[in-house]
Amino acid sequence: MDDSDVPIEDCLRGGEGEMLLFALDREHRQFAWKSGGLTQEQLGTRHPPSGVTIAGTVVHLAKVEERWTASAARREPGPPTRGPEPWAAPSAEWEEAPAAPPEELYALWYGTISRCRREWGELVRDGGLDVLVQDDPEYQVNRRRRLVDILEENLLHTGQTSIVREAIDGLVGNDPP
Repeated sequence: MDDSDVPIEDCLRGGEGEMLLFALDREHRQFAWKSGGLTQEQLGTRHPPSGVTIAGTVVHLAKVEERWTASAARREPGPPTRGPEPWAAPSAEWEEAPAAPPEELYALWYGTISRCRREWGELVRDGGLDVLVQDDPEYQVNRRRRLVDILEENLLHTGQTSIVREAIDGLVGNDPP
């Protein structure tokens, strides 16, 4: 798997939902490129004072994507956030991910974003982005906000990953070749 496995939809047609999904697809592709092709040692490299690793970020983004997609779909989150999955514990991404084999980490991330992307395509078509979701009695948002939250989280962590990756092997740039 590599960044070419992340679909990029045509951004010249469709409405607001399709454009936001295009932006998320593009960000997924950038993250796949910045985090891809690394060894277990490289994925677990820390750059003090930060304890962030690319391995941890891969798992973190999979968990965020699942949790917020589930919120938008008004369903309970599934793996990797709940259940017998090895990543269900709240701090698993930061403490345990550096010890995981790269193929396990990449399979988790690619599988989660693929599943969530299909679900978002359905959500955008079925009721649109104005549908309200409520994670708890005190906090109500719409699907648009959830999709923007996912995009924002990916943007933040792709930037962090870019800096860590450059320190590891000198890879720079904004888009895969």
